[in-house]
Amino acid sequence: MALNYVWVGFFIISFVVAFIKLLFFGDTEIFSAVVNGIFDSAKTGAELSIGLIGIMTFWLGIMKVGEQAGMITLFAKGVSPFFSKLFPGIPKNHPANGSIIMNFSANMLGLDNAATPLGLKAMKEMHEINPKKNTATNAQIMFLVLNTAGITLIPTSVIALRMAAGAENPADIFIPSLIGTFISFVSGMIAVAAYQKINLLQLPILIFLGFFIGLMCLLYFGLNGLPPEDIQKITGLIGGLLIFSIIVLFIVYAATKKINVYDSFIEGAKEGFKTSVMIIPFLIAILVAISAFRTTGCMDYIVDGIASIVSYFGLDTRFVPTLPVGFMKTLSGGGARGLMIDVMDTYGVDSFQGRLASIIQGSSETTFYVLAVYFGSVGIKNTKYALTCGLIADLVGLIAAIFLGYIFFG
Repeated sequence: MALNYVWVGFFIISFVVAFIKLLFFGDTEIFSAVVNGIFDSAKTGAELSIGLIGIMTFWLGIMKVGEQAGMITLFAKGVSPFFSKLFPGIPKNHPANGSIIMNFSANMLGLDNAATPLGLKAMKEMHEINPKKNTATNAQIMFLVLNTAGITLIPTSVIALRMAAGAENPADIFIPSLIGTFISFVSGMIAVAAYQKINLLQLPILIFLGFFIGLMCLLYFGLNGLPPEDIQKITGLIGGLLIFSIIVLFIVYAATKKINVYDSFIEGAKEGFKTSVMIIPFLIAILVAISAFRTTGCMDYIVDGIASIVSYFGLDTRFVPTLPVGFMKTLSGGGARGLMIDVMDTYGVDSFQGRLASIIQGSSETTFYVLAVYFGSVGIKNTKYALTCGLIADLVGLIAAIFLGYIFFG
């Protein structure tokens, strides 16, 4: 519903501004420019979606191989001690525990199609022990907020879109996105823990956080002081190496489990093809609305206004054009994806703005969408402080993404 209001608002505001320009400033070409921009954006959306077919087909094929080989199950066993400390209200042997771990494991591995049904299953199982069916429990709130700020090891869709847009090294945003999503995850966890008075100074939690913090410190101090060009090459190398290593690991492990790797790949690849085709209407819808908003100058008014405030305090303003991506991400992943594409198209896919928009897209989640789908699936109306904590994670994640953009791509 929120995206519906935003989409309709883009067109209404664009029309009013265009009409004012025609009536008071004599701009007789504004409406033709808007229409031409809409048609061009529709064409761009279709071309980008077609460009996604290859990478999405391949990646979901590989993910299906890993899924059928049991990689999610192995991953779930490794993180089980950590998650059990965050959900003390769920009995130890309750089936919700398994679904929670499987959901987060799927999210970390980029298995979006598997993560959502697993998440809905976990929410339903937690609801079975909920004494107040219209009110969210502590466990359900923690689960939802961690989902909205969940760690994604590989931002597959962002890398795919950068590849489709012609990026020189589409995976160069891999490390900053990983760090950004981890910071967002921790901030959401801390916010909920503060409400629920959960002690985060427990050994499994400290080990989990310490591992990621150590990894980030290693990356930061190892890359600190290097020229931006060298940082881009190294991060791109590490990202490419890790991604290809995961691909080979999935294939080899599946082969050792006597799984027909090729058939598994084809099964997942079919899902990837369907997914690529399904997003065409959504991508075109948001791109044409953004085009009208930008052509009439509305986007520039917002960006210039924020830039004026930022420059007043003597700060660099290059990050400002990417802020709409972060603002939209809380409402809609598809809408934010469209804004990210618009930034890459306007400033260049390998520009600072293009890379920063990609980091923002890859290190944040759609809070309102997740809240509506997950809580709506079990009929929860009183969400208590879930939205507040989710938005805290979004804000911290956005600020972190901006700093990471400057650190890695200066």
